[in-house]
Amino acid sequence: DPTVDVLGLSDGVKLVFLDVGLGMIIFTCILGQLTTQVTSSHCMIDFINNYFALFTLYTAMFVEFSGIMHCSYLIQNVLSVVSGKPIVSNEPPRTGATFAFFWFRVLMSIAILGFCLAVVMVALFNGQTQMSVKYPSIPNGVSVFLSFFFMAIVGMLEGMQIAFFAVAKLPASERGSSFFGKKTCDLLFKGNGENLPGFMIGRQLTVVFSFFLVASITGLAIEPGQGNNIFGIQDSAQQFLNYGFHGAVITTILASITWQLAASAYPMAFLNNPVTYVLLIIALFLEWTGLCSGAWV
Repeated sequence: DPTVDVLGLSDGVKLVFLDVGLGMIIFTCILGQLTTQVTSSHCMIDFINNYFALFTLYTAMFVEFSGIMHCSYLIQNVLSVVSGKPIVSNEPPRTGATFAFFWFRVLMSIAILGFCLAVVMVALFNGQTQMSVKYPSIPNGVSVFLSFFFMAIVGMLEGMQIAFFAVAKLPASERGSSFFGKKTCDLLFKGNGENLPGFMIGRQLTVVFSFFLVASITGLAIEPGQGNNIFGIQDSAQQFLNYGFHGAVITTILASITWQLAASAYPMAFLNNPVTYVLLIIALFLEWTGLCSGAWV
Protein backbone atom coordinates (compact mmCIF):
# COMPACT_ATOMS: atom_id res chain seq x y z
CA ASP A 1 0.00 0.00 0.00
CA PRO A 2 1.76 3.23 -1.13
CA THR A 3 -0.12 5.23 1.53
CA VAL A 4 1.54 3.35 4.41
CA ASP A 5 4.42 5.22 6.02
CA VAL A 6 7.73 3.33 6.08
CA LEU A 7 10.48 5.08 8.04
CA GLY A 8 9.31 8.38 6.59
CA LEU A 9 10.54 7.43 3.12
CA SER A 10 9.24 9.23 0.07
CA ASP A 11 6.89 7.53 -2.38
CA GLY A 12 9.66 7.25 -4.97
CA VAL A 13 12.02 5.49 -2.58
CA LYS A 14 9.25 3.13 -1.44
CA LEU A 15 8.46 2.36 -5.07
CA VAL A 16 12.06 1.38 -5.82
CA PHE A 17 12.90 -0.44 -2.60
CA LEU A 18 9.55 -2.05 -1.77
CA ASP A 19 7.35 -2.29 -4.87
CA VAL A 20 10.16 -3.08 -7.31
CA GLY A 21 11.91 -5.02 -4.55
CA LEU A 22 15.42 -3.55 -4.67
CA GLY A 23 15.69 -3.70 -0.89
CA MET A 24 14.86 -7.40 -0.71
CA ILE A 25 17.04 -8.13 -3.75
CA ILE A 26 20.12 -6.58 -2.13
CA PHE A 27 19.29 -8.19 1.22
CA THR A 28 18.95 -11.63 -0.37
CA CYS A 29 22.00 -11.20 -2.57
CA ILE A 30 24.36 -10.11 0.22
CA LEU A 31 23.19 -12.10 3.23
CA GLY A 32 21.68 -15.07 1.43
CA GLN A 33 24.34 -15.73 -1.18
CA LEU A 34 27.46 -13.60 -1.55
CA THR A 35 28.44 -13.50 2.13
CA THR A 36 28.28 -17.27 2.47
CA GLN A 37 30.14 -17.77 -0.81
CA VAL A 38 32.95 -15.43 0.23
CA THR A 39 33.13 -17.04 3.68
CA SER A 40 33.18 -20.58 2.33
CA SER A 41 35.89 -19.73 -0.20
CA HIS A 42 38.21 -18.76 2.67
CA CYS A 43 37.02 -21.26 5.31
CA MET A 44 36.05 -24.29 3.28
CA ILE A 45 36.40 -27.00 5.94
CA ASP A 46 35.02 -24.87 8.76
CA PHE A 47 32.05 -23.89 6.63
CA ILE A 48 30.85 -27.48 6.27
CA ASN A 49 31.93 -28.66 9.72
CA ASN A 50 28.48 -28.30 11.28
CA TYR A 51 25.18 -30.13 11.41
CA PHE A 52 23.33 -27.53 9.39
CA ALA A 53 25.64 -28.15 6.42
CA LEU A 54 24.97 -31.87 6.80
CA PHE A 55 21.23 -31.22 6.95
CA THR A 56 21.47 -29.10 3.80
CA LEU A 57 23.35 -31.87 2.02
CA TYR A 58 20.77 -34.49 2.96
CA THR A 59 17.95 -32.17 1.89
CA ALA A 60 19.56 -31.61 -1.51
CA MET A 61 20.16 -35.34 -1.92
CA PHE A 62 16.53 -36.06 -1.07
CA VAL A 63 15.30 -33.55 -3.65
CA GLU A 64 17.54 -35.16 -6.26
CA PHE A 65 16.38 -38.64 -5.28
CA SER A 66 12.74 -37.59 -5.59
CA GLY A 67 13.25 -37.22 -9.34
CA ILE A 68 11.49 -33.88 -9.69
CA MET A 69 14.44 -32.46 -11.64
CA HIS A 70 15.47 -35.68 -13.38
CA CYS A 71 14.61 -34.44 -16.86
CA SER A 72 17.88 -32.51 -16.52
CA TYR A 73 19.66 -35.85 -16.91
CA LEU A 74 17.83 -36.36 -20.19
CA ILE A 75 19.06 -32.97 -21.36
CA GLN A 76 22.56 -33.92 -20.24
CA ASN A 77 22.44 -37.14 -22.26
CA VAL A 78 21.14 -35.34 -25.35
CA LEU A 79 23.88 -32.70 -25.16
CA SER A 80 26.48 -35.40 -24.62
CA VAL A 81 25.39 -37.19 -27.79
CA VAL A 82 25.18 -33.99 -29.83
CA SER A 83 28.54 -32.62 -28.66
CA GLY A 84 30.30 -35.97 -28.78
CA LYS A 85 31.58 -35.53 -25.23
CA PRO A 86 31.04 -38.61 -23.03
CA ILE A 87 29.55 -38.18 -19.58
CA VAL A 88 32.22 -38.81 -16.96
CA SER A 89 30.80 -40.46 -13.85
CA ASN A 90 32.08 -42.55 -10.95
CA GLU A 91 28.75 -44.37 -10.74
CA PRO A 92 28.49 -47.86 -12.22
CA PRO A 93 26.29 -48.28 -15.33
CA ARG A 94 22.59 -48.47 -14.52
CA THR A 95 21.08 -51.90 -15.02
CA GLY A 96 17.88 -53.72 -14.12
CA ALA A 97 15.75 -52.06 -11.47
CA THR A 98 18.16 -49.14 -11.13
CA PHE A 99 17.88 -48.42 -14.85
CA ALA A 100 14.07 -48.66 -14.78
CA PHE A 101 13.76 -46.50 -11.66
CA PHE A 102 16.03 -43.83 -13.16
CA TRP A 103 14.08 -43.50 -16.39
CA PHE A 104 10.77 -43.64 -14.53
CA ARG A 105 11.87 -40.54 -12.62
CA VAL A 106 12.97 -38.90 -15.86
CA LEU A 107 9.51 -39.43 -17.38
CA MET A 108 7.87 -38.25 -14.17
CA SER A 109 10.03 -35.12 -14.20
CA ILE A 110 9.07 -34.38 -17.81
CA ALA A 111 5.39 -34.70 -16.87
CA ILE A 112 5.84 -32.39 -13.86
CA LEU A 113 7.68 -29.81 -15.96
CA GLY A 114 5.00 -29.96 -18.64
CA PHE A 115 2.27 -29.46 -16.04
CA CYS A 116 4.11 -26.52 -14.47
CA LEU A 117 4.53 -24.87 -17.86
CA ALA A 118 0.85 -25.39 -18.61
CA VAL A 119 -0.10 -23.81 -15.28
CA VAL A 120 2.05 -20.75 -15.95
CA MET A 121 0.88 -20.28 -19.54
CA VAL A 122 -2.81 -20.61 -18.70
CA ALA A 123 -2.49 -18.32 -15.69
CA LEU A 124 -0.57 -15.69 -17.66
CA PHE A 125 -3.02 -15.61 -20.56
CA ASN A 126 -5.96 -15.53 -18.14
CA GLY A 127 -4.45 -12.73 -16.06
CA GLN A 128 -4.30 -14.88 -12.92
CA THR A 129 -0.73 -14.15 -11.85
CA GLN A 130 0.87 -11.62 -9.52
CA MET A 131 1.90 -9.68 -12.61
CA SER A 132 -1.72 -8.78 -13.26
CA VAL A 133 -2.11 -7.66 -9.65
CA LYS A 134 1.04 -5.55 -9.42
CA TYR A 135 1.11 -4.21 -12.97
CA PRO A 136 -2.42 -4.49 -14.42
CA SER A 137 -1.55 -2.23 -17.36
CA ILE A 138 0.88 -4.78 -18.83
CA PRO A 139 -0.81 -7.02 -21.45
CA ASN A 140 -0.85 -10.75 -20.81
CA GLY A 141 1.16 -11.46 -23.94
CA VAL A 142 3.92 -9.13 -22.75
CA SER A 143 3.98 -10.96 -19.41
CA VAL A 144 4.57 -14.24 -21.24
CA PHE A 145 7.43 -12.68 -23.19
CA LEU A 146 8.97 -11.15 -20.06
CA SER A 147 8.88 -14.46 -18.20
CA PHE A 148 10.90 -16.23 -20.89
CA PHE A 149 13.12 -13.19 -21.45
CA PHE A 150 14.26 -12.99 -17.83
CA MET A 151 14.64 -16.76 -17.63
CA ALA A 152 16.91 -16.51 -20.67
CA ILE A 153 18.91 -13.78 -18.91
CA VAL A 154 19.34 -16.02 -15.88
CA GLY A 155 20.24 -18.94 -18.12
CA MET A 156 22.87 -16.94 -19.97
CA LEU A 157 24.45 -15.82 -16.70
CA GLU A 158 24.44 -19.37 -15.37
CA GLY A 159 26.04 -20.62 -18.56
CA MET A 160 28.56 -17.78 -18.62
CA GLN A 161 29.79 -18.76 -15.17
CA ILE A 162 30.45 -22.32 -16.35
CA ALA A 163 32.03 -21.18 -19.62
CA PHE A 164 34.31 -18.62 -17.96
CA PHE A 165 35.75 -21.14 -15.52
CA ALA A 166 36.09 -23.69 -18.33
CA VAL A 167 38.35 -21.37 -20.35
CA ALA A 168 40.16 -19.76 -17.42
CA LYS A 169 42.98 -22.32 -17.63
CA LEU A 170 43.33 -22.12 -21.40
CA PRO A 171 46.09 -20.08 -23.06
CA ALA A 172 45.00 -16.61 -24.13
CA SER A 173 45.32 -17.60 -27.79
CA GLU A 174 42.68 -20.33 -27.38
CA ARG A 175 40.08 -18.45 -25.36
CA GLY A 176 38.14 -16.78 -28.14
CA SER A 177 37.76 -17.41 -31.85
CA SER A 178 35.45 -14.53 -32.79
CA PHE A 179 35.37 -10.78 -32.34
CA PHE A 180 33.06 -10.89 -29.33
CA GLY A 181 34.79 -13.95 -27.91
CA LYS A 182 38.11 -12.12 -27.86
CA LYS A 183 36.51 -8.95 -26.50
CA THR A 184 34.86 -10.94 -23.72
CA CYS A 185 38.08 -12.70 -22.73
CA ASP A 186 40.13 -9.49 -22.90
CA LEU A 187 37.71 -7.77 -20.54
CA LEU A 188 37.21 -10.74 -18.23
CA PHE A 189 40.89 -11.59 -17.78
CA LYS A 190 42.15 -8.02 -17.90
CA GLY A 191 45.19 -7.36 -15.72
CA ASN A 192 45.44 -9.97 -12.99
CA GLY A 193 41.96 -11.28 -13.67
CA GLU A 194 40.24 -9.02 -11.15
CA ASN A 195 37.18 -8.77 -13.38
CA LEU A 196 36.31 -12.45 -12.87
CA PRO A 197 35.33 -12.07 -9.18
CA GLY A 198 33.72 -8.76 -10.10
CA PHE A 199 31.60 -10.54 -12.67
CA MET A 200 30.56 -13.12 -10.07
CA ILE A 201 29.20 -10.38 -7.79
CA GLY A 202 27.44 -8.48 -10.56
CA ARG A 203 26.14 -11.74 -11.97
CA GLN A 204 24.65 -12.73 -8.62
CA LEU A 205 22.84 -9.42 -8.30
CA THR A 206 21.44 -9.73 -11.82
CA VAL A 207 20.34 -13.33 -11.24
CA VAL A 208 18.55 -12.49 -7.99
CA PHE A 209 16.86 -9.50 -9.62
CA SER A 210 15.71 -11.64 -12.56
CA PHE A 211 14.48 -14.41 -10.27
CA PHE A 212 12.41 -11.93 -8.28
CA LEU A 213 10.84 -10.66 -11.49
CA VAL A 214 10.15 -14.18 -12.75
CA ALA A 215 8.57 -15.02 -9.39
CA SER A 216 6.30 -11.98 -9.72
CA ILE A 217 5.37 -12.99 -13.25
CA THR A 218 4.73 -16.70 -12.61
CA GLY A 219 3.30 -16.46 -9.09
CA LEU A 220 -0.40 -17.29 -9.04
CA ALA A 221 -3.01 -14.83 -7.78
CA ILE A 222 -5.87 -17.31 -7.45
CA GLU A 223 -7.80 -17.52 -4.20
CA PRO A 224 -8.94 -21.08 -3.48
CA GLY A 225 -12.64 -21.61 -2.92
CA GLN A 226 -13.79 -18.98 -5.42
CA GLY A 227 -14.31 -21.38 -8.31
CA ASN A 228 -11.35 -20.03 -10.28
CA ASN A 229 -8.85 -22.79 -9.55
CA ILE A 230 -6.45 -23.55 -12.39
CA PHE A 231 -7.70 -26.55 -14.42
CA GLY A 232 -10.47 -26.94 -11.83
CA ILE A 233 -8.16 -28.61 -9.30
CA GLN A 234 -9.06 -28.97 -5.64
CA ASP A 235 -8.61 -26.06 -3.25
CA SER A 236 -5.78 -27.81 -1.40
CA ALA A 237 -3.88 -28.34 -4.65
CA GLN A 238 -4.46 -24.73 -5.64
CA GLN A 239 -3.17 -23.57 -2.28
CA PHE A 240 -0.04 -25.66 -2.84
CA LEU A 241 0.54 -24.13 -6.27
CA ASN A 242 0.12 -20.66 -4.81
CA TYR A 243 3.34 -21.26 -2.87
CA GLY A 244 5.21 -21.10 -6.19
CA PHE A 245 6.26 -24.73 -6.62
CA HIS A 246 5.57 -24.61 -10.36
CA GLY A 247 7.76 -21.54 -10.82
CA ALA A 248 10.60 -23.14 -8.86
CA VAL A 249 10.55 -26.22 -11.09
CA ILE A 250 10.49 -24.19 -14.31
CA THR A 251 13.26 -21.78 -13.34
CA THR A 252 15.50 -24.50 -11.90
CA ILE A 253 15.32 -26.65 -15.02
CA LEU A 254 14.82 -24.18 -17.87
CA ALA A 255 16.62 -21.14 -16.46
CA SER A 256 19.50 -22.79 -14.65
CA ILE A 257 20.43 -26.45 -15.07
CA THR A 258 19.81 -26.64 -18.82
CA TRP A 259 22.00 -23.64 -19.54
CA GLN A 260 24.76 -24.91 -17.26
CA LEU A 261 24.78 -28.23 -19.07
CA ALA A 262 24.82 -26.47 -22.44
CA ALA A 263 27.73 -24.27 -21.37
CA SER A 264 29.73 -27.24 -20.13
CA ALA A 265 29.23 -28.90 -23.52
CA TYR A 266 29.79 -25.77 -25.63
CA PRO A 267 31.82 -23.23 -23.61
CA MET A 268 33.25 -21.54 -26.70
CA ALA A 269 29.78 -20.98 -28.13
CA PHE A 270 28.90 -18.99 -25.02
CA LEU A 271 32.11 -16.99 -25.21
CA ASN A 272 31.57 -16.08 -28.86
CA ASN A 273 28.00 -14.91 -28.24
CA PRO A 274 27.63 -11.10 -28.33
CA VAL A 275 24.98 -11.32 -25.59
CA THR A 276 27.68 -12.71 -23.30
CA TYR A 277 29.79 -9.59 -23.79
CA VAL A 278 26.83 -7.30 -23.09
CA LEU A 279 25.86 -9.18 -19.92
CA LEU A 280 29.48 -9.15 -18.76
CA ILE A 281 29.57 -5.36 -19.04
CA ILE A 282 26.27 -5.07 -17.15
CA ALA A 283 27.50 -7.39 -14.39
CA LEU A 284 30.76 -5.47 -14.01
CA PHE A 285 28.86 -2.18 -13.89
CA LEU A 286 26.58 -3.48 -11.13
CA GLU A 287 29.62 -4.62 -9.17
CA TRP A 288 31.23 -1.20 -9.72
CA THR A 289 28.20 0.55 -8.20
CA GLY A 290 29.05 -1.06 -4.86
CA LEU A 291 25.51 -2.23 -4.13
CA CYS A 292 26.83 -5.59 -2.94
CA SER A 293 30.25 -4.55 -1.64
CA GLY A 294 29.02 -5.29 1.87
CA ALA A 295 29.54 -8.98 1.12
CA TRP A 296 33.31 -8.49 1.37
CA VAL A 297 33.03 -7.32 4.98
